[in-house]
Amino acid sequence: MSKRPVRTAALASAGLLAVLLLAGCDSGPSEAAPQAGKSTGAGVIAPGRPGEAARTLSPQEAARALPDERPNTADRTYAQMMIVHHRQALTMTALVPERAGSDQVKKLAARITAAQQPEIAAMEGWLKTNGAPAKQGGHDHGTMPGMATDAQLAQLKAARGEAFDDLFLKLMITHHDGALTMAAEVLSEGNNVLVEEMANDVIAQQTAEINRMRSM
Repeated sequence: MSKRPVRTAALASAGLLAVLLLAGCDSGPSEAAPQAGKSTGAGVIAPGRPGEAARTLSPQEAARALPDERPNTADRTYAQMMIVHHRQALTMTALVPERAGSDQVKKLAARITAAQQPEIAAMEGWLKTNGAPAKQGGHDHGTMPGMATDAQLAQLKAARGEAFDDLFLKLMITHHDGALTMAAEVLSEGNNVLVEEMANDVIAQQTAEINRMRSM
């Protein structure tokens, strides 16, 4: 988990480097021509760490200083598994309109559906962009944290009214807790900033929904 602030600082520094590089390239015609044999690129000021002086880098050195955010196995596995995880949540919310007795439960289910459908599309798009399959082969998805069993889903389908509401909230709280576990794992083990952002969104949104469900 400790590498997150480091990456954030690196990203902020990289953004500053790009701004400074653009400013350096926008020099006026009155500047002297570069000496023969030296780099024609503008110097880039790299802010130092706390207590350290800033350094002047060449554009090539600045490019090499950017953080390596290439996706690793943890990033790809998270996206593949979370797609499956979200789809089960949508299976559960699809049962709500005809079975739930509480308007609060119906509104909650609608919010979950509205949030998780675009998230699935985003993760599928990320996997395609990064050359990874949308499905992970050889993995027992039933072992993912928070997943409801086939027996629990059958029980939910058979329930109506208050009994449905109680079981739905129980299963969805557990389901959301599992998503938080998966998101925390990829934040610790992953390497890609876009996956990090998706995981942080899951944590923020589903933590709020867990608190709302526990108050119902």
